[in-house]
Amino acid sequence: MAVRSAHIDTFAAANLPPPETLPEFIFSRPELQYPARLNCVSELLDRAVAEGDGEWTAILAPGLSWSYAELQHKANCVAAVLHEDLNIVPGNRVLLRAANTPMLAACWLGVVKAGAIAVATMPLLRARELSSMIEKAEVGLALCDERLGEELAWAQTLSPRLTDIIHFGGGAGGGGGGGGLRERMAAKTGDFAAIDTSAEDTCLIAFTSGTTGGAKGVMHFHRDIMAACDCFPPACVKPTPDDIFCGSPPLAFTFGLGGLLLFPLRARAAALLIEQPNPDGLLAAIAEHKASVLFTAPTGFRAMLDKLGPYDISSLRRCISAGETLPKATFEAWRAATGLAIIDGIGATEMLHIFISSADGEIRPGATGKAVPGYEARVIGEDGRELPPGEIGRLAVRGPTGCRYLMGEKQANYVEGGWNLTGDAYRMDSDGYFWFEARLDDMIISAGYNISGPEVEASLLEHDAVGECACVASPDEARGNIVKAFIVLQSGVAGDSALVEILQKFVKSRIAPYKYPRAIEFVEALPKTDTGKVKRFRLREIERAARS
Repeated sequence: MAVRSAHIDTFAAANLPPPETLPEFIFSRPELQYPARLNCVSELLDRAVAEGDGEWTAILAPGLSWSYAELQHKANCVAAVLHEDLNIVPGNRVLLRAANTPMLAACWLGVVKAGAIAVATMPLLRARELSSMIEKAEVGLALCDERLGEELAWAQTLSPRLTDIIHFGGGAGGGGGGGGLRERMAAKTGDFAAIDTSAEDTCLIAFTSGTTGGAKGVMHFHRDIMAACDCFPPACVKPTPDDIFCGSPPLAFTFGLGGLLLFPLRARAAALLIEQPNPDGLLAAIAEHKASVLFTAPTGFRAMLDKLGPYDISSLRRCISAGETLPKATFEAWRAATGLAIIDGIGATEMLHIFISSADGEIRPGATGKAVPGYEARVIGEDGRELPPGEIGRLAVRGPTGCRYLMGEKQANYVEGGWNLTGDAYRMDSDGYFWFEARLDDMIISAGYNISGPEVEASLLEHDAVGECACVASPDEARGNIVKAFIVLQSGVAGDSALVEILQKFVKSRIAPYKYPRAIEFVEALPKTDTGKVKRFRLREIERAARS
């Protein structure tokens, strides 16, 4: 029997993918047996206060510290403004636009506690991208840091369905500048009972980061939020209430939402939010606040390596990497410099968070890890059958979370036979460890050989001259395609024909010679998403255009 939805606005239910296209959801573990009525914010925040942890630190930022009780008060005031002033009803979508600030955290929690659906957006998105999300999710209200208001105002001219933009002031606490939300919150008592949502009510529409083109909206339930908190963190992060979580991914990215807000709240720990988490800013914050858990992408770890000297980061005990595969060279360099083994993991917006990883003595450098408890993973061929250990195929995964594209957009491309297909080429060894080979669209076919772009990249990164790199297929009349490497050199290194030859010979000495980059271009920077992923599809487009 279907559980009654709390949503008065039925947009989300009406735009779920057809049931026959959904993945199989698995809730075999006791900790994943959630009640039919569930509001995830009530579980994450209200319960902490009710059980006596209200004075414990929940949110840290430069010059600011909020306890769990203070965070609850802020979230309650946001929820009250939505209901009482702005006539938001359960099921409405609310767009959120800000850097990683305490006010963004309070807004996310307030929106979801009010039974609405959070649609968080990356700070660097432009009007056209924001307009696309507004139209797809049919958003009528936005809560926006006033410092980011100009681009959203332009988006509103493209999408008049966005009728209301309520600003909050910039800075850690949301003060200054006469932000409308702050004044409205000040008039509220801070009392708000969480809306009695169903565990299967949508609370989040997360847009993919667009590494393969236009962003797609993914719908996640209150139940999914809790499942993400109860699978990867206890298995690999093993958090305690004494931990302080920090990192670089935006809260608008599910990697950041989990690692920098949901996971610490579930553990009754603290979240350290940093607006500009560049290498120096992040290292300084770790040193100042004695952060113990760090979430960032492989490029983040690599960028921090040359900056470690002045900073005391001895408080760190857990370092978690996702977003892209972690090169073994980066893993080894970070361990040599800090003594810490990076916990690699693969997650996806479609899956909400990490579903393959390993920690501590279970880590095998170069491998992503094993299926996280609660998830199942396998490698399949084109016919959908599971491949034996050692063979490269498509990664398939299922568990308590899974893909639900808004309006079913390209749902069949991601779900097959009840399994989520992540678009990654993997092999599994006989011990159940999964080894990344490439994104399926990053496999380069050259003269009949299948070449993994990331494998070539990993070899290049072992050379001291290389700071960052990305390899893609470049059309070639004789070979169909060749491997072309775009390389950002280390500071002070000059790129010339001699270095090209040195790097080509270097790669040949480490992997099969046919895989070496036959073309190398030195660039100032690689095109990236807000989350730090390299936009290889942009590089492929450049190469195709240049050869057409």
